[in-house]
Amino acid sequence: MELHKALKPSVFFIILFICLFSYLPEAKGESATNKSDFEYYVGAGIYDITGPPAEVVMMGYANSSQQTEGLHFRLRSRAFVMKERNTEQNVVFVNADLGMVFHSVKQGVIEKLAQNGYGDLYNYENVILSATHGHSGPGGYAHEGLYNVSTYGFHEENYEAIVNGIYESIVLAHQNLEPGYIEIIEGTAEGTSSNRSIDAYNNNPENERQQYDSSVDNTMTLLNLRNTQGELLGVINWFAVHPVSMSQDNHLISGDNKGYASYLFEQEMGTDYTASSTFVAAFAQSNEGDVTPNIFGDGKGYGDNEFDSTKKAGEIQFTQAKALSDSASKRLSGSISYKHQFTDFSTLSISKEYTDGEERRTYPAVMGYSFAAGTEDGRTDLPIFKEGMVQDDYALDGYDNLVRYVQNLLPIIPQIGEMSGVLYPDLWEQHYPKPVLLAPSQVTPDPWTPEILPLQMVQIGQLSIVAVPAEFTTMAGRRMKELVKEKMAKQYDEENYVVLAGLSNSYSSYVTTPEEYDIQHYEGASTQFGKWTLSGYLQEFDKLSNAIINKEEVALGPIPKDLSDEQVYFDIGIIFDAAPIFRSFGDVKNEVLSDYQKGDVVSVSFWSGHPNNNFRTQSTYLEIQKFDGENWITIANDGDWETKFKWNRESTLLGTSSSLIEWSIPEDTATGTYRIKHFGAYQTLLGNVYEYEGTSSTFTVK
Repeated sequence: MELHKALKPSVFFIILFICLFSYLPEAKGESATNKSDFEYYVGAGIYDITGPPAEVVMMGYANSSQQTEGLHFRLRSRAFVMKERNTEQNVVFVNADLGMVFHSVKQGVIEKLAQNGYGDLYNYENVILSATHGHSGPGGYAHEGLYNVSTYGFHEENYEAIVNGIYESIVLAHQNLEPGYIEIIEGTAEGTSSNRSIDAYNNNPENERQQYDSSVDNTMTLLNLRNTQGELLGVINWFAVHPVSMSQDNHLISGDNKGYASYLFEQEMGTDYTASSTFVAAFAQSNEGDVTPNIFGDGKGYGDNEFDSTKKAGEIQFTQAKALSDSASKRLSGSISYKHQFTDFSTLSISKEYTDGEERRTYPAVMGYSFAAGTEDGRTDLPIFKEGMVQDDYALDGYDNLVRYVQNLLPIIPQIGEMSGVLYPDLWEQHYPKPVLLAPSQVTPDPWTPEILPLQMVQIGQLSIVAVPAEFTTMAGRRMKELVKEKMAKQYDEENYVVLAGLSNSYSSYVTTPEEYDIQHYEGASTQFGKWTLSGYLQEFDKLSNAIINKEEVALGPIPKDLSDEQVYFDIGIIFDAAPIFRSFGDVKNEVLSDYQKGDVVSVSFWSGHPNNNFRTQSTYLEIQKFDGENWITIANDGDWETKFKWNRESTLLGTSSSLIEWSIPEDTATGTYRIKHFGAYQTLLGNVYEYEGTSSTFTVK
């Protein structure tokens, strides 16, 4: 796949002429402002990326029994474009409500931008796609095999919904560009994060740990994007915490705590999710590798259930972000620049200044025994695995190594058998002290995890954004940020800022410090390229920092192979839908009551088609409507926190199903007359899809 194509001289000036009128943003209101008041054009856009709400395994916990069964609130892509006033330098930052942004997604978005008239304006180098890392969205959208094992392969329709939604959010942000400025502020957020791998963290040098007040990085960094009239167009917030408030027992699509924090900020600002221009709030991920929101241990957060936990963790992030946004005054100023390279991490040589004083290297990707144990937030049902399994206790040739005997059975399974760690004694030596459970790098013809990783650094005035394709632990992230901050500080008389944008552009599991790696908790067992992985990142981002400072070109590096034509999916999918005899799609199955109080839960179910017939992108499966005396006014839909949409397969043989809609009546709801509407689609045996609607009886809220 070519990333850059040479233009013929005969058409160069024609395209340049078109670009000047197509790509340069309209300076909205510029003539009415002091033109010297701004340095940047800024724009924000938001779009729906909610995929199949039924019968698709979720991405995050790698638990094949956790299949989608409905929708709590929608997943969205939030895009921001920032452009220098006097140059063509621009960058895009996208925060997506996804478990991971795989290379497949970045590849698809960049290709779609190029195919739809944006040429090379937005490309691999200046577009950052970052995932919130929520664990309650449908999976099957990676091109690498390991991440599709639990989802039974690749799900094309989910992939398309994600890629198209991210693309549309970028287009909206581009179209909304207007003169403005960017404010930056740093603070801390307390009470919603703790270190879930404290033994590994405490293996870091004591003098290093004593430099910090906490075993988690509580830093919250926020950008305000304002136009020249001072109107707040959007905010980008970086804070390190896993969105695992929703457990692996959850089956409803949810944006988890970060998605809810975005929702709260956007509700505060009156966001219209169907408008082409509206306020956008992104709560992006940082060095959250060992950070949990379940601060009471064993997967427990605030409240009596996972919804309460999600709500409280989101509220804490929103409240602090809103306070920071309101008090921010320092503006970014200066040029925009960016550097990007693809680096093969399976064989990266590392200079001794980034290691323990000796030259080191990385190795082909493997996963350790403790990877199969899971974390405190999501333990597996495999009792032979636990955190802290090291080679000294579980040697490859150890007589009591029960895992080894299980692994010896794997080679009977094509490709999966190639991953069996017992086949590769050299990898055991290279990855010491990690006992090798799986070696996805050894699968042929293509590795089942990425070996070639995108490393990207964006500079916006005094702000450095370090985009990494992995989950960095607290201390690993601190070391990275400190290296870049010290390097870039020489360029600024005032304070400079560094944020680490985790889970960006691709996904390669975790990155720990070498000291944490030695402990082999889940995070160390999931650090794929060996003990010196972090050292490799430090070396390469030191080079990128130098390239930005010295305005040097950076070699593109080896381009990851396009695997889009090598995908398979093993799910049968929708065969047909049918309503029961003497009933129609949209008929009420179980009716509402006649009266409710504020705080009650209204429920109604309808005979329905399969919700995967139509994801209802930028739309809804339900509406809560209030009668105003003349018209029915929609006050909530399936993107709102207080609603739930639950789908149930009644009969696989007969093709019947039903949809349950719940509305938890907020305390500030106006008294009056209400009803609930359901929107859906059904599929015939011939494959034709038809829309239908259903309406409940009216009820009063007192």
